[in-house]
Amino acid sequence: MTTDNQQPLISHLIELRDRLLRGLLAVAIIAACLLPFSNDLYHFLAEPLLRHLPESSTMIATEVASPFLIPFKLTLSISVLLAIPVLLYQLWAFIAPGLYDNERKLVFPLLFASTLLFFLGIVFAYFVVFPLVFGFFTQAAPEGVAIMTDISSYLDFVLKLFFAFGLAFEVPIATLLLIWTGVSTVESLAEKRPYIIVGAFVLGMLLTPPDIISQTLLALPVWLLFELGLFSARFLPDRASVN
Repeated sequence: MTTDNQQPLISHLIELRDRLLRGLLAVAIIAACLLPFSNDLYHFLAEPLLRHLPESSTMIATEVASPFLIPFKLTLSISVLLAIPVLLYQLWAFIAPGLYDNERKLVFPLLFASTLLFFLGIVFAYFVVFPLVFGFFTQAAPEGVAIMTDISSYLDFVLKLFFAFGLAFEVPIATLLLIWTGVSTVESLAEKRPYIIVGAFVLGMLLTPPDIISQTLLALPVWLLFELGLFSARFLPDRASVN
């Protein structure tokens, strides 16, 4: 009896291992394709800051291996981001057999939407937030201070912002899941709107650098995306129908 019970567990673990290996293979293939363009990718990432630097200023590398390691780190990070659709598909394929038909119809669109929203958060950070934040920082420098940002510090800074905005843009998905699973209701969340707005600004304070611009630019989309999730939840199918 014990052996019979172990067989399904072992087969599930083998399948999980295979899907993890496929995800890692996708990351490795993308990284191999992008590595020749590592320096170009870093220049593209740094462009919002370089555009606002004074003519006499430039970015610097304070570590001996930074000129190689930092673009390489960026390339790996981009490879993981670009492989997210593959990684989520592997996750979907692993859990789908255990879901009801109606759950499958809902979970797959949620995975697709969450991926799209995460990328939209990154795009919003790069094209909207970065120009404003870096423009403010460079203008706010005291007189006599030369702005020369280390390439490693810059990469850590922008990756943190990318993650913060990508995560913040998942608010509609979180709202939908709270309502669909019965943890809350549309009416209950609507009544808590003032607390949600305050929480959005607290989230902006915790996830972004300590400046009011980036905090506000994160808090406002979080609030608006919450409203979008609240509106979309009115069209969710009844979870009881899965049975």
